[in-house]
Amino acid sequence: MHNLKEELPLNYKIGLISLGCPKNLVDSEIILGSLKEAGFQLTGQHDQAHVLIVNTCAFIGDAKIEAVTAILEAARYKEEGQLKVLIVTGCMAERYKNEILTEIPEVDIVVGTGSIGEMTNIIKERLRKEESEKDTPGSLVQELYAAIPNDVDYLDATRLIADDKPYTYLKIAEGCSNHCTYCIIPSLRGDYRSRPMESIVKEAQSLASHGKSELILVAQDVTRYGTDIYGEKRLVPLVQALSALEGVKRIRLLYCYPELIDDALIEEMRANPKLCKYLDIPIQHISDRMLKMMGRRGTGEYIRTLLDKIRSRIPGVVLRTSLIAGFPGETEEDFQELCKFVEECHFEHLGAFAYSKEEGTAAYKMKGHLPKKVKELRRNMLMALQQKNVAQYNSSRMGKVYDTMVDGVAEDGIFYVGRSYAETPDIDPLIYFTSTEPLEKGMIVPVRILCAEEYDLIGQAELNG
Repeated sequence: MHNLKEELPLNYKIGLISLGCPKNLVDSEIILGSLKEAGFQLTGQHDQAHVLIVNTCAFIGDAKIEAVTAILEAARYKEEGQLKVLIVTGCMAERYKNEILTEIPEVDIVVGTGSIGEMTNIIKERLRKEESEKDTPGSLVQELYAAIPNDVDYLDATRLIADDKPYTYLKIAEGCSNHCTYCIIPSLRGDYRSRPMESIVKEAQSLASHGKSELILVAQDVTRYGTDIYGEKRLVPLVQALSALEGVKRIRLLYCYPELIDDALIEEMRANPKLCKYLDIPIQHISDRMLKMMGRRGTGEYIRTLLDKIRSRIPGVVLRTSLIAGFPGETEEDFQELCKFVEECHFEHLGAFAYSKEEGTAAYKMKGHLPKKVKELRRNMLMALQQKNVAQYNSSRMGKVYDTMVDGVAEDGIFYVGRSYAETPDIDPLIYFTSTEPLEKGMIVPVRILCAEEYDLIGQAELNG
């Protein structure tokens, strides 16, 4: 292969805008790592970029609006900056590839989720065309790359992690095979595909060597890990292998489906000091009728029994869940059952979302869609109930000491900001605390909780016992 600088006389600069979930962020870091290895210059100044990539999310309506806004804002750099090539990738690119090319003519290339690993070659080829056609501006047509997602090899590429946070996300699988009726992800990302354990451990070693001492395992369903390539669940052996790595202080699990949480995982969480006693279990509803319509495999009784088992076997465990309010056909009786469940189960962290009607899902064609006003009202009622749970939980933490990882310094420069095992970055509250001695990112220090401000906590580091 020829040297890139020989092929392209200009020093092209590439920028990237990453939207959506942590799994999308990992994809963005892989794209940037591949581009850097190929010799491209990377820039965070979008007005200086010759190529700008927008990595999109399209899970619900709000994410689509955010993505379209970001694309249109990026397009203006063709007039105000030096942008030559605008690329859209990610879930929205996969879901609305033809619409994007038709309705946003400023977009030059759409790269579906199955072609993310080819991004560097796609950009090289486009820039060669730009060079050869530079005397006839506007002659190049829009391009579409839309391979069917069927492997996870691209996840083995070196990621470029520009931040100095002590934590990072580690994607252990791609795709989803659950086919919940409200979710479009399986058609965008393909069936569930686990990464080989060896490749995950290798990446984790590299991340730990670069100061990432908290690894947050992510996938559409982390509890399914290994079932496709090993014929059995292998999440516990994976956690054990990661726990053995020097430099790894914490391991955290996100997106654990209730039906696959077994005794082995519960025991590992109880006994492994590096595995945070924190479970993110997206249950979505508690009504048996609603769970069946959502395509979920469990029942309300199963969920209640599971939660009781987890709390009895893992002292101090923290539970997070997500709920959907206003799913098609949700009756007042269904909703009241859900409200009672929220009141009784006392989740430490909970997110409630108004149902979003999404094309391409089974729920889209269901009867009984509720007015937006009703869906929003029910969502707000759930969050009001959860605020009472949070107040009670925070009250129970007053005066207690928690090992807290230092994430950095707050904007006011007075407080440090960090998290105990009970808080996941970006979605949960934070602990703001003072210290009589200077602290560095990644340190884990004892912090006594003194008070709370609605959700966030305030405390004092106790470094001398």
